[in-house]
Amino acid sequence: MTFLRNILALLGLIALGAGIGFAPTMWKYKTAFDGFDARAYETYLGMADRLVETGNAAAATVWMAKVADGLSFDEVDQSIEQIAIDRNIRGVGKLPLGDQVAAMTGTPWRKLNIYLYCNPLTAAKMIEHDLAYAAYLPCRISLVEDAAGDLWITTLDMDMMIHGGKPLPPELMAEALEVKDIMQDILQRAAAGDF
Repeated sequence: MTFLRNILALLGLIALGAGIGFAPTMWKYKTAFDGFDARAYETYLGMADRLVETGNAAAATVWMAKVADGLSFDEVDQSIEQIAIDRNIRGVGKLPLGDQVAAMTGTPWRKLNIYLYCNPLTAAKMIEHDLAYAAYLPCRISLVEDAAGDLWITTLDMDMMIHGGKPLPPELMAEALEVKDIMQDILQRAAAGDF
């Protein structure tokens, strides 16, 4: 009985020491999160859930949609571009990366296009707010064929940029949410084959 009491006392002492050592770190994060956007916690929790599920940090930070069966790469390509036009977001580049890999290796490779979209005025406001946003510009959508031949559309999970820190100014928040809506619309509609 004395042995068990001593073990429990030792475990209690270790837990107390760890709690005391960990408290300043926890206080630092709690204090920071108190000033963050109201959706910051759920944003990071969702990312953490995807990280645990996939084991892949990149997969934790993107939205993905599987393209409906029966749609060709060219059909989805046209759909992405048409929806972007319909939603009035400027196409600022298209990288046929899959074709480039095939050209450089001399052997066929899977299909992969990367589309670059931007609302230049919103982008300028984001950069005026914080230069770090420049690394996330322009918005990208990728149409990619997986190893099994299925098509997927991916784009950056913009919630981290929008809700992951201190609240954006209201006007900038409204514009950022509009761009997010456009990117999600392209993702979902193009995956369904909507023109």
